[in-house]
Amino acid sequence: MIYLIFSILFSTSLFVIFKYFDIYKIDTLKAIVVNYLVAFAFGFGLSEITFSINEIPEKPWFFGAIVLGALFVAIFFVMANTAQQNGVSVASVAGKMSVVIPVVFGVLLYDESVTLLKVVGVLIALISVYLASVKEERSTFNKAGLLFPILLFFGSGAIDTTLKYVQINFVQNNEAALFSGSLFGFAAFFGLLILLVKTLRKREPFGFKNIIAGIVLGIPNYFTIVFLIKAMQTSGFESSTLFTINNVSVVVVSTLVGLLLFKEKFSLKNKIGVILAIVGIVLVTIA
Repeated sequence: MIYLIFSILFSTSLFVIFKYFDIYKIDTLKAIVVNYLVAFAFGFGLSEITFSINEIPEKPWFFGAIVLGALFVAIFFVMANTAQQNGVSVASVAGKMSVVIPVVFGVLLYDESVTLLKVVGVLIALISVYLASVKEERSTFNKAGLLFPILLFFGSGAIDTTLKYVQINFVQNNEAALFSGSLFGFAAFFGLLILLVKTLRKREPFGFKNIIAGIVLGIPNYFTIVFLIKAMQTSGFESSTLFTINNVSVVVVSTLVGLLLFKEKFSLKNKIGVILAIVGIVLVTIA
């Protein structure tokens, strides 16, 4: 459970950091590239096993790391734009309501249990995620502003589902750091390619503040994935239960942080959402 708690806290910090990117006018793409280079270095530096770089292509999770690396850099960019254009709470709700995707695949692929209590808990959790994050200003949800939240919803669901599939089938317990470092390395590679194309079109200084921002982002980003993988390996929860608890908790914590840090209003809907989130987590946990 401690791994899950740490994953929730580090994941919440990502939304907050992205919000500060907008405040301090950080170049999101450059910071994301630096972030993945930092996470890559952490993954290899903190690996629990000795290894050779030449051995990595022979690992059974190698192809999965490539796919996840591409998804990571794409969805991180979408997440940043959602947090900046729509707000922290909207980015949180869009990303974490995607829990329904790995829950469904958990039942279909791994024959995880389907009980009335779990179904009710997941439904309550999804409702709570919306209520905890919804803003009174309806203009936030105009049609033009829905593109990034929708992409974030499906992209986050694809990442969670793919991560679980690769972890359960190919990643050994002592390879969490090495696997994480590898997928971050591929994410950095894809990010550098995008940055290279952008630089060829418009040359501009990289910017020292973008490097610092990337380092600040990269450390919690690395630990978010490592702790989530370790939680999947040791928690004893089914993936449908684990992802529900993780995603709903991130929304609740992100909402509270947004209220305290960015002075967002705490409406009656938000209060009901937080209460329902707790109820949903309890139901899914005991189901």
